[in-house]
Amino acid sequence: MYPARRCSSLLHRDLAAVCLSSLGTHPKQSGPLKKSSFPSSRIPPPPIRSNSSPVLLSSLQVCQMGSSSSSSSRLFSTLAQTLSSAALADPHVDTDDYEYEQADPDALLRECEEVLRNRPPRLHRDFMMTRACSLQNAPIRVMQWNMLAQALGEGKDGFVRCPMEALNWSERKYLILEEILTYRPDVLCLQEVDHYFDTFQPVLASLGYQSSFCPKPCSPCLDVHNNNGPDGCALFFNRRRFQLLHTAHLRLSAMLLKTNQVAIVATLRCRFTGRVFCVAVTHLKARSGWEAFRSAQGAHLLQQLCELTTQSHPEMDDENRTRVGESEDGIPLVVCGDFNAEPSEEVYRRFMTSPLGLDSAYKCLSEDGNTEPPYTSWKIRPSGESRSTLDYIWYSERAFQVDAVLKIPSEEQIGPDRLPSYHYPSDHLSLVCDLSFSRQPHRLM
Repeated sequence: MYPARRCSSLLHRDLAAVCLSSLGTHPKQSGPLKKSSFPSSRIPPPPIRSNSSPVLLSSLQVCQMGSSSSSSSRLFSTLAQTLSSAALADPHVDTDDYEYEQADPDALLRECEEVLRNRPPRLHRDFMMTRACSLQNAPIRVMQWNMLAQALGEGKDGFVRCPMEALNWSERKYLILEEILTYRPDVLCLQEVDHYFDTFQPVLASLGYQSSFCPKPCSPCLDVHNNNGPDGCALFFNRRRFQLLHTAHLRLSAMLLKTNQVAIVATLRCRFTGRVFCVAVTHLKARSGWEAFRSAQGAHLLQQLCELTTQSHPEMDDENRTRVGESEDGIPLVVCGDFNAEPSEEVYRRFMTSPLGLDSAYKCLSEDGNTEPPYTSWKIRPSGESRSTLDYIWYSERAFQVDAVLKIPSEEQIGPDRLPSYHYPSDHLSLVCDLSFSRQPHRLM
């Protein structure tokens, strides 16, 4: 039997508050959040995880694809469709306007493991250390992940070797949270997010993250029955460690035409060292035959990043303003994304040769230091098997050093049916690396 327990304060949002959050209105809340529950669903039991102690947490009704109670799904879909045309004008959702009951990440991870106890264990992945870390220069852990939109996974992508039961949202959301909680990034960059307002924003806010969401103007998720609204890019950062100075939402252009692809660029200031950097998340056009289109999107994004990283902001201290004004490099930059492009494509070469001085963190895994992993996505669709390197973490080579990189799982670990599966929730692997500034700041804040 699956437990009926769910993420109480972590997944709990009052429906009216979620609607207000979706519309950009953020009332202060105090006291415990109202609690409700929903029944768990059953799936045929695959190989079993090792048992863990049950964690009793109360629960929340969240939108579920295929649920018999579809009125909530239709409501969220209507709100999200309204947002899809206006969200680019609203730069970010400020989660500090809510008073969330703070969650224990260890307790939530144990709950995820308990809910998923009848599924195979998650993929075990080790970090490869590339240099010794300095205690005086704490690294920034960055996670990049196309997490697979729920509507696309169930309704459009056609993963012929993945059982539909493995994609059931009532449990798949725990697989996603388990992956994030396992690595606990300081900066989290996600693509294909279609459960931002009802799941990931409130849950991760309770874990100390501030966030921003930018939906695609014409998301393919909206073509799926009982969808949860448009998918898009989401950026989360540890609000205890970083202060948000500026956020830009970009709608990418190609050949002077606005496209359906977006990006978020946030300028962050470390509260402990005063160092300022920009982080960007994007998702470029998919499918073969669109190489020139992706290249044009990449060129537009690089142009925007050049402009944004040479701007100072009122919240900057004099030292950072001076550094931006006098440095040819501008503000240090981290760019995460599903580029839908192999390293052989022009858009990859654009980023490698950009005046921004970017390099790819995952090249550190190779023996020569110049080769990307053999794959970051591996799936089987009706058209055949696809094994591709599409996802990247780019960083300013002069400003950052790569301390560690999370290894890519082996073919044996992934399994013959590839991804997604009972033990992994997406067709893309998460990328995680630890970055530290190459030079110490002149003074501590």
